[in-house]
Amino acid sequence: MRRRSLLLAAPALAVARNASALPPAHLEFPRDHGAHPSFRTEWWYITGQARSGERQFGFQMTFFRSRVDETQTMHSRFAAKQLVFAHAALTNVKGRKLWHDQRIAREGFDVALAEQGDTRVRLRDWSLQRQGSGTYVARIPAGEFGLQLQCAPTQPVLLQGRDGLSRKGPREDEASYYYSQPQLAVSGELALQGQRFTVTGKAWLDHEWSEELLDREAVGWDWIGMNLDDGSALTAFRLRKSDGSALWDGGSFRALKGSPYIFSRGEAVFSPQRRWTSPLSGASYPVEWIVRTPADFYTVKAVIDNQELDSRASTGSIYWEGLSDLFDSNGKPAGRGYLEMTGYSQRMRL
Repeated sequence: MRRRSLLLAAPALAVARNASALPPAHLEFPRDHGAHPSFRTEWWYITGQARSGERQFGFQMTFFRSRVDETQTMHSRFAAKQLVFAHAALTNVKGRKLWHDQRIAREGFDVALAEQGDTRVRLRDWSLQRQGSGTYVARIPAGEFGLQLQCAPTQPVLLQGRDGLSRKGPREDEASYYYSQPQLAVSGELALQGQRFTVTGKAWLDHEWSEELLDREAVGWDWIGMNLDDGSALTAFRLRKSDGSALWDGGSFRALKGSPYIFSRGEAVFSPQRRWTSPLSGASYPVEWIVRTPADFYTVKAVIDNQELDSRASTGSIYWEGLSDLFDSNGKPAGRGYLEMTGYSQRMRL
């Protein structure tokens, strides 16, 4: 999912209808680090934690690519055949505030691009590029904050689902190609309201692309991507129906030196424990969960309750996405990562 995570809202609702199931994944790298423009939706998503002395921060950046079906046969250079969106956010733990910015543009004219062959996405002056060493270099000069970060791999790529083909619903066509890179080593600089902080930390990358994704009964999803302190990596997600019950669920767990265990349906169970109501949208978000997985029963707690993002100026959605702590079944701190919740203010659209 973005989940990631799954892709956040684009202008029109994409619901699986008469689609064909995706073939088994045969991902090849570095080729599949790059864009896949023949697929309808795609995103590169990095979340992480960073520290500068005693100051703690959370950050996320996401670049989306969306194919516009209606323009694919047009010959004009001005035809918007691919759209590029981008979101970025910075959580200031000490100040207990989230900062957010967003961009949108059609691909081309040296304004926006999502290249094939390896990761190189850009939207005006925002960019994410994978270097030959495998390090992701992000440059995000946003409104009142900025990110200039290097995220270096410390572990192999983690293929989600069945060798990189991840089911997202009861129908076989409701699936995506999906891999993660957990436990990225972060270094660089953050800027916030004129102040600059040299930081180190950990991050998580998801790259996902698909043709169809959301089942017609799905209104949103809950997702976690957690870097555990012992080097393990935990992913868990569920898609929700309108009554709050799970339509589909999944995830994975990989120990530091082990092979990934891919969750079967029913093995990731989300139970809300505490809720927070947004003064902006009126949505009520569970900011504390118990998440049962084959690895353990975990508690997930938001570091700050108000990490709701208003992205109506680009993708048309309001959702919650923020830095969160992970505790094991004994109540001991186990790690930190990101929690994402969509479809609480309105049905999530793709």
